[in-house]
Amino acid sequence: MQEIFQQTIKESVSFEGIGLHSGKICKVRLIPGIDNQGIVFKRTDLEEKNLIEANYKNVSSAKLCTTLENSSGIKVSTVEHLLAAFYILGVDNITVEVDNEEIPIMDGSSKDFIEILSKVGNKRLDKKRKFLKILNEVDLEDQGRTISIKPSNLNFEVEFQLNYSNNIIGKQKNYVNFNHDDLVDIYSSRTFCLFHDIEKIKKNGLAKGGSLDNAVVVDDNKVINEEGLRNDKEFVNHKILDLAGDFLLSGYRILGKVNCYQGGHQLSNMFLRKLFKSKTSFVEIEISDVDLHKKTEINASVKLAVNA
Repeated sequence: MQEIFQQTIKESVSFEGIGLHSGKICKVRLIPGIDNQGIVFKRTDLEEKNLIEANYKNVSSAKLCTTLENSSGIKVSTVEHLLAAFYILGVDNITVEVDNEEIPIMDGSSKDFIEILSKVGNKRLDKKRKFLKILNEVDLEDQGRTISIKPSNLNFEVEFQLNYSNNIIGKQKNYVNFNHDDLVDIYSSRTFCLFHDIEKIKKNGLAKGGSLDNAVVVDDNKVINEEGLRNDKEFVNHKILDLAGDFLLSGYRILGKVNCYQGGHQLSNMFLRKLFKSKTSFVEIEISDVDLHKKTEINASVKLAVNA
C-alpha cells in the first residue's frame, strides 16, 4: 500500500564497503531528512560545493552504473542500489554522506542496504508525498532497446525482458508490482557480468573492486560463483532493481506500468528526460485515505471474481 505522507529514517546510521569501480573503501552515513528535502548526497571528503541532488538531470554518466554530478563537477557514482532500497522502503528525504566518489557495492544487490535501513526504521513526516501519475503512454526506442510507460491507477509496475545470447541468461522475463508483490527476490538480486567482458571492463579502468563477493559472473554454460544464483530470475530481477533506483531520480514515486526490453541505466535516464518533456502525459498528485480505500475495494472485488 502506498504511504500518504513523506518519510525519512528515525536516526542516523553508518556503514562502509568497497567501491565496485574505484576499488576504494567508502564510508557512508545516512542522516534523517526534512519535509520536501529529497535525497541529497554529500561528499564529506570535500569542504565546499559538495552537495549533489539525486535528480535525473544530474546524471552525467550511465556506463555500468549511475553517476550523479553537480554544477561544480563533483561526482558520486554507483548510487542505484541504495536508491532502490530507498524506493522499496519508502524513504523520501535523506542525506547520504560519503567520504569518496562512490557508494559501496556491498554484496552487489540492495539486500545489505535494506537490512541496515530496516534496523533504524522509518519516521513519518508532516508533508504529503507527491506522486507522478501517468495519464498517457510514453515510449522510447534506442538501438533495439525499448521502454514505455502506461497508466496504472495507484501502482508502480515493471515488466522487463532480457535478450542475451548467453545460454544461462538467455531471454529472462519478469513482472513485478512494487506495491503488492514480495520484493525479496528483487532487492537481493546481484549485479552480473559475462566472464569474457571482465578484462575489457578492467582495461577501461572500471570494476577495480569487483569480485565474486559482489557480482554474479557468468561463463558460457555456468555461473562461476560457487553458491550459484539466489533465485531463478536473478539476472532480470537485478535489472528491475536498477530501474527502480534510477526511476527514483525523477523526484517522485511514479504511478504507471513500465515495459522495458534490454534496458539499463542509460535507457532509463534517456526515458525520464523524454517523459518530463511530455507535459500532457502525467500529473502530479497527492493520495488521500479515500483514494486508497476505494482502490482496496476495487482490488478485493477483482480478486473475488478471479477466485470464483
